[in-house]
Amino acid sequence: MTSEAPPFWWEKPDWRARALSPLSMIYGMVARRRMRRAKPPAVPVPVLCIGNFTVGGAGKTPASIAFAQAAVAAGLKPGIVSRGYGGAFSGLHRVDPDHDSARHVGDEPMLLARHAPVVVCADRFAGATALQAAGCDFIIMDDGFQSARLHFDYALMVVDAGRGIGNGHVIPGGPLRAPLTDQLVRTDALLKIGSANGADHLVRNAARAAKPVYEATLQPKAVLGVADKPLLAFAGIGDPAKFFRTLEEAGGVITEARPFPDHHPYTDEEIAELVRSADAEGLTLITTAKDHVRLLDGSEIARQFAARTQVLDVELVFAHPQTASRIIGETRERARLRFIRRS
Repeated sequence: MTSEAPPFWWEKPDWRARALSPLSMIYGMVARRRMRRAKPPAVPVPVLCIGNFTVGGAGKTPASIAFAQAAVAAGLKPGIVSRGYGGAFSGLHRVDPDHDSARHVGDEPMLLARHAPVVVCADRFAGATALQAAGCDFIIMDDGFQSARLHFDYALMVVDAGRGIGNGHVIPGGPLRAPLTDQLVRTDALLKIGSANGADHLVRNAARAAKPVYEATLQPKAVLGVADKPLLAFAGIGDPAKFFRTLEEAGGVITEARPFPDHHPYTDEEIAELVRSADAEGLTLITTAKDHVRLLDGSEIARQFAARTQVLDVELVFAHPQTASRIIGETRERARLRFIRRS
């Protein structure tokens, strides 16, 4: 669903959203019932859930990385449990960034594993249990807010400042994974990424519900060789336009932009076409870290293509430097109280 999200989901509600309203109502009822009736199992360590209200890219991966780094800085041993979208494993697997491939474990887990131990598993409780047994004392659940497969002590919902919640309709009429009211009830705080105003309505709703709202931006780690060069930028992520905006804000001059679906596996024919376009106009090829990981895992042609393609890697920078440590501290305190109540 993520990679095939129709453009009208992110526009003002129109006849398509209205025509799909009956199906959206049924989907929403099922999602609401699952969330309200859920009694997810718990692990004996703090669990921070980093989720989003909608399908599509909101910034969960850089947020998970930022919290893993903050947990390490606090003297903790974080572990990340992921569903492993785009991968091929059906059971439980601990990601080895030196020997695994994006094709097998997914592109996001490969990036996450550079910062903390990662287990990919559809059963998030089993994944968290494996991480705890391996010595992790703080679990970050990358996505999984709506699945109710693992008890979390704190739910931080990530929202893109430009896209917000799209047209506000539930799947299939819009991008919401469940009715917004039902999701807000279980939300502990909102993390708005970016400076646009597309999420203002959601921020107001969160404020009325007494939910803290934190802010952050995605900033390039390095932009060597990017500024003032004509670029052919391509991206197969949840919101390619966000990558293109970040690239331009870093001083890049995008002559040609090529968006692809999320987790897109590039074919040799697509690569050849990108190379022809870049060579014909003298453009520098550039993409995201997620796309680069998938290219390195592809054919010989894909790996050669990856070698000549620049990467714009980004990191999450909080508006207030203490945001991550504050949320980690609150997650740990809630877990401590949970342990006391159950003892």
